[in-house]
Amino acid sequence: MQNVVLIIHLLLALGLIGVVLLQRNEGGGLGMGGGGGPAGSRPATSPLAKFTWMLAGAFIVTSITLTIFAAQNSAGSSILDRLAPLGSQSSDDAAPTVPGADLDMDSMLPPASADGSTAPLTPRAD
Repeated sequence: MQNVVLIIHLLLALGLIGVVLLQRNEGGGLGMGGGGGPAGSRPATSPLAKFTWMLAGAFIVTSITLTIFAAQNSAGSSILDRLAPLGSQSSDDAAPTVPGADLDMDSMLPPASADGSTAPLTPRAD
């Protein structure tokens, strides 16, 4: 069911993008302009604008539905439930080890210079 709603949601998103791009630009960016006529008048709603509102409403409904599905799927588990097996170790177990602690620490140091000095190495352009 969740996959069906997700596919419908994606189709609504694409349809909404297409319908918005088909609409006529009224040039009223941020409420400025708008052409002649009284200042408070608005043109009659076109069928394309009504269809845009219907698509937007359906998009919101599918968004809420997908949110509910996601909440139901995650309601049974918590991050603390996943950590419970780690915390159930007995106290007589050995202390946890640091990854790589069994490596020789000298092998992690940079190589010494050719003359045996301990001065910092400087990059060369060879």
